Order: sequence, then C-alpha cells, then structure tokens
Amino acid sequence: MITAAVTTPDRLKENVPETVRKTYPNFKVIVLNDDFNTFEHVHKCLMKYIPGMTDEVAWGLTVQVDAEGQAIVWVGPQEQAELYHQQLRREGLTMAPLETA
Repeated sequence: MITAAVTTPDRLKENVPETVRKTYPNFKVIVLNDDFNTFEHVHKCLMKYIPGMTDEVAWGLTVQVDAEGQAIVWVGPQEQAELYHQQLRREGLTMAPLETA
C-alpha cells in the first residue's frame, strides 16, 4: 500500500470563502418624557415589564426621563426589545423608536 500526503493548491485556497460569524446587534428601549404620565405610572410600568428591574433603578430611570427628556431602560436582542417597547407603549408611555445600541 502506498500513501501520499495531499495538499490543497494555493490557488484553490484563495477561492474558498471564509466563514465570518457576526453577532446580532442589541437594541435600546428608550422612554421619552411627556406631560401626561406620572412618575408613579412610569415607575410601575418599568417594574412590571422590564426584567430584573429593581425599585431603586426604576425610580432613577423615571427621574432621568423627567430631567433629561429620555432614558434607556433596557438593551438587548431585537425580539425582546420589541416586546418590552410594545408593552410600555400599550401602557401609555411615550417611546422613542427602537435603535441599535
């Protein structure tokens, strides 16, 4: 039995596309300030719909919305961002369009 090493010619290696793995972008859920939602309502909605939200963080974000006009309340995958955005909007919060982080 005869064995031989086989190598791929360099010209063929150049034509083989390389697989590049990219991660999906994260999206920002942003609550905007308005003249009709109360601090209590914004706080309650953040606590209800944003996973892992603490009382202290929810109040801080609510104050930020009032003082700065907006606050990023969650960042993550698009499908979850769309869900949280829709839930907060349904509760009457004024929402910025989703944008990539």
